[in-house]
Amino acid sequence: MSTRPTEPGDAAAPRAAFAAIGSRYFPLLVALFVGVMLISNVTGTKGVVLFDDWLHLDVGPVHMQGLVTDGAFFLFPLAYVLGDVISEVYGFRAMRRTILAGFAVLILASLCFWLTIHLPAADFYEGQEAFETVAGVVPQFLLAGLAGYVVGEFLNSFVLVKMKERAGERHLWARLLGSTVVGEFADTLVFCSIAATALGISTWGDFVNYTIVGFVWKTLVEIVIMPVTYFVVGWLKRAEPTYQEALDAATAGTPDVP
Repeated sequence: MSTRPTEPGDAAAPRAAFAAIGSRYFPLLVALFVGVMLISNVTGTKGVVLFDDWLHLDVGPVHMQGLVTDGAFFLFPLAYVLGDVISEVYGFRAMRRTILAGFAVLILASLCFWLTIHLPAADFYEGQEAFETVAGVVPQFLLAGLAGYVVGEFLNSFVLVKMKERAGERHLWARLLGSTVVGEFADTLVFCSIAATALGISTWGDFVNYTIVGFVWKTLVEIVIMPVTYFVVGWLKRAEPTYQEALDAATAGTPDVP
């Protein structure tokens, strides 16, 4: 665990308290985070258009025929919620380990999919083409997913922790919202910029639509489920003995010794 040391003569400065990762809760959060990322990267290969029967917009170069998104739109925001919980309770170093674990699993999954696709199919197997369509991650799409994931999650965690170092335990809502806006925007922009053509997006209007809708949707999800995030964060802080120890040390203004 780590805290920000107070400056000389500034005994009232807030200090960020974090729990140690050697608990039964941290591995479960990591498993959920990695699982969500893995599922999202598979379901995200499907392009989706919502409300195309009534939502039409023509403004300059932007031409919207429905909301263009992908199959992970309903699940991917959960990864940022889990990232917020891990960052708030366990700190940036713990989240960095989680991000690297997710990155390794995504690479492993991609290699396994690629190997399985190229294994000789049995004569009785009739799903080779369908399997390739679903599991055959296009290199461009894989690069987009990994790049957006790393950039977005690192920024999300970094911003949240830096805000906590300034505010201490106060203003959790601001940390959750501020870090999500930064992380989700970076993730969505990087991903869409790389993966747009792989998903079949060929016009500037569809690109803007896809990017803005993805960013706004993920941010709105964060706001809507913020009470749940508050509950989970509060429960974890009470359940983790090392967090209470770090918080007591930060409150007392004494050095935090692991």
